Amino acid sequence: MTPPRSFAIIPLVLTKEGPERRSISFRISILASGSSGNATLLETEHVTLLIDAGLGRREIERRFEALGRRLPERVDAILVTHEHIDHSAAVAQLARLWHCPTYLTEPTHREIIKMFTEQSDRPARKATIEHVEYIRAGERFQIGDIEVSPFRIPHDAADPVAFSFRANGTKVAIATDLGYLPELVKQHVRESDFLLLESNHDLEMLKVGPYPWHVKQRVMSRTGHLSNKVVSEFLADAEIFDGRARYLVLAHLSEQNNTPDVAQISAEQALAARPELFSFRGSLHIASQRVPLGPFEV
Repeated sequence: MTPPRSFAIIPLVLTKEGPERRSISFRISILASGSSGNATLLETEHVTLLIDAGLGRREIERRFEALGRRLPERVDAILVTHEHIDHSAAVAQLARLWHCPTYLTEPTHREIIKMFTEQSDRPARKATIEHVEYIRAGERFQIGDIEVSPFRIPHDAADPVAFSFRANGTKVAIATDLGYLPELVKQHVRESDFLLLESNHDLEMLKVGPYPWHVKQRVMSRTGHLSNKVVSEFLADAEIFDGRARYLVLAHLSEQNNTPDVAQISAEQALAARPELFSFRGSLHIASQRVPLGPFEV
């Protein structure tokens, strides 16, 4: 296998002395994040990946237009974290559009087939993913110049995973849809230059909110979703969160049980509580269900 070239996206940066080249390993565009649909585009010079396919073609096209871009002519692979509809609704459609493989675990694939067969009026087409590559948590693999590390997360799905990505000495980690932060997850998000982390709900808002009690219990469970409180405790602890990320993005916010301001204030207070020696010097951002965010370049 021919090794990938050791450089990725190289924009020109204007300085007082003239144009200067700045190395960029990854470009990340968060098209949507939340319970109504998730999709993130990850790009290097050689490879384009879509992480989760919870939006259909027309909506993804609109999201790219909002970012001032056109729908990519080529995507090299789609990676699916788990079978829930907000992460997998359009995977078969988009895989056909780009004629690309879909990487997911075998149990996740089985659940997607079952889900569309039971619920769809056109199950065969919606459930058929033309080119499937099975992956397993803990087993790294390569797509072009990107090393992909899937890791297990605690969520109420068949075989849920999150991912970290490495290229040219740069690391991106994407971890949403998990009920708590086990040591394995904390290890996998360490040394990230870009970290997208779930901050789903405010506990008090959830408790008094409109959800039925059994749904509230599910969200708060160890296989549910991360609260602002749990995320803040993680961010404040310099022994656990290394604070290295240039960009920290809070994602998968509940539209009923959280707000961007509440999540941001909670995280900012936690980051401000870190010891000066381990202060967070990156920037904090909030991903949205409705409006795309990015691109971020690292």
